[in-house]
Amino acid sequence: MPSALSRGRARRYVLDANALIGFFEDREGTAGKIERLVGEALRQDLPLLMSAVNWGEVFYTAWRRHGQAKAREAESRLQEMPIAVISVDRDRASRAGALKQRHNLGYADAFAAELAIERGAWLVTADPEFSKVGKDLAVYSLPRHEK
Repeated sequence: MPSALSRGRARRYVLDANALIGFFEDREGTAGKIERLVGEALRQDLPLLMSAVNWGEVFYTAWRRHGQAKAREAESRLQEMPIAVISVDRDRASRAGALKQRHNLGYADAFAAELAIERGAWLVTADPEFSKVGKDLAVYSLPRHEK
């Protein structure tokens, strides 16, 4: 369980790409949960977190599925949301690479997991693959979406 919870502070959340894709696509069971997390972030003045790698994943997925205009619209909406996009440096990339190798995660998924672990935050995702990481990663599960 993230250390922030054990000290009584507000929960921190890291968004996986599929969390925002589900929000932008208004998926049942996902959009409402993300709206609640956004509202909580605004009330507490504590932004949600997201790796820049995962933001890139949201952008290219929106473009691939819905075209460039929808990808730009998603990008614009993200900039209005209380989300801090965390850049990647060599140390973060190495830690994510190690998680990918140890737990057989997807490359972008490893960055989401690394950020959540590093910040003691809950990873918001619909992807069951994160269960491979074990107790080091707290997961806030969203409904699974079949493509």
